[in-house]
Amino acid sequence: MNDHESAVTAAQSAFLRWREVPAPRRGEIVRELGEAFRREKATLGRLVTQDTGKILSEGLGEVQEVIDICDFAVGLSRQLYGLSMHSERPQHRMYEQWHPLGPVGVITAFNFPVAVWAWNAMIALVCGNSVVWKPSPKAQRSAQAAQKLVDEVLARHGHADLTQLVTGGADLGMAMANDARLPLVSFTGSVKAGREVAQAVAKRLGRSLLELGGNNGIIVMDDANLDLAMRAIAFGAAGTSGQRCTTTRRLFVQKGIAPRLIDKLVAAYRSIRVGDPLEDGTLMGPLVDEPAVRTFESAVAAAVSQGGKVLTGGKRHARGGNFVEPTLIRSDKPLPISQDETFAPVLYIVEFATLDEAIALHNAVPQGLSSAIFTDSLRAAEKFLSASGSDCGIANVNIGTSGAEIGGAFGGEKDTGGGRESGSDAWKNYMRRQTCTINHGSELPLAQGVKFDL
Repeated sequence: MNDHESAVTAAQSAFLRWREVPAPRRGEIVRELGEAFRREKATLGRLVTQDTGKILSEGLGEVQEVIDICDFAVGLSRQLYGLSMHSERPQHRMYEQWHPLGPVGVITAFNFPVAVWAWNAMIALVCGNSVVWKPSPKAQRSAQAAQKLVDEVLARHGHADLTQLVTGGADLGMAMANDARLPLVSFTGSVKAGREVAQAVAKRLGRSLLELGGNNGIIVMDDANLDLAMRAIAFGAAGTSGQRCTTTRRLFVQKGIAPRLIDKLVAAYRSIRVGDPLEDGTLMGPLVDEPAVRTFESAVAAAVSQGGKVLTGGKRHARGGNFVEPTLIRSDKPLPISQDETFAPVLYIVEFATLDEAIALHNAVPQGLSSAIFTDSLRAAEKFLSASGSDCGIANVNIGTSGAEIGGAFGGEKDTGGGRESGSDAWKNYMRRQTCTINHGSELPLAQGVKFDL
């Protein structure tokens, strides 16, 4: 652990050496990082569960994401491609190439204390950057354990200062946002905090990569496989105790099948075992802290006051502590509270008549992260995926909103921030593009036919 000034200074110095290491060699070192996480998956996964309250299979799954992104980054290290373009000038060659940016700032949230860091850090490393990481104060133990594994591997290869861990609260995050020595700051957190980070980074003309709020919806058509939909909705809404950015928070059900699906959901919710997340059979652990419980209670109270009906749940769990009941709330139309992202297992249910109506209801929130439709209709699926369908960065058919794979770019639109992390071509966020032109002739023709005869 280092303070901000010493961490950035060390990362700057390490970057100057690391950028000279060939990308495939950088990939070999990241491969060793993945192997270290494989060896310690059980221990680190358990620590993630203890930090966050997510059940053990989810804690282990988060560490698997770290391993997977290491594997992805290894392959990427040989694929940092640029384009070759045809020049309009004779005997000229034009192409583009990509260079590392410098020290990258990564600010992560409590709910995924190691996976989201790895999405950024492993890609940044193979791209030739160093990393300064500020984890959430609510989940520091797993972050420190992950950093220790990384430090051990990097030290063996003479790059001990390449990644830095700094601890602190919002003031430290803003110090990173204001520091021009960090050309890119990746921030995962609330919309409010994300706006402040984005404004600070933009003021110094830096880059920000924002992964902010999600308020994710599922549309269920009357031709859907209801058992399939029920399982996806239950995991999406109650998994991780509702503390994912991709948690399902709104459900739109076509009128014809609404009674059957709602009955299935109520029965499923009442069977969800709430308890110790380390015990086999537990499906939902506690919320992260007491303030999160109060936010849950406030949201339920607001929903009832606005005309919502609690179908099941809605209270603190009988076991006390930070445990709450998974909650279903039904209303005739979307409630004002459903415009907000409540980081808790609360699902709002509204019926609809037509697909166009459902899409309009679905898109009528400030956030735009993840979305899904359940249908056996090719036309309905394609409409949902079209430009006039979901306005989210992630759109799924017959799977839920939660559980994205690392191969695709992760992120969303509107108040979600517009950032993209993890797979696809998200690596370009961590590099600078350079257009190069080489004249291999003896003349100096100018572009666009310009004449400048001396």
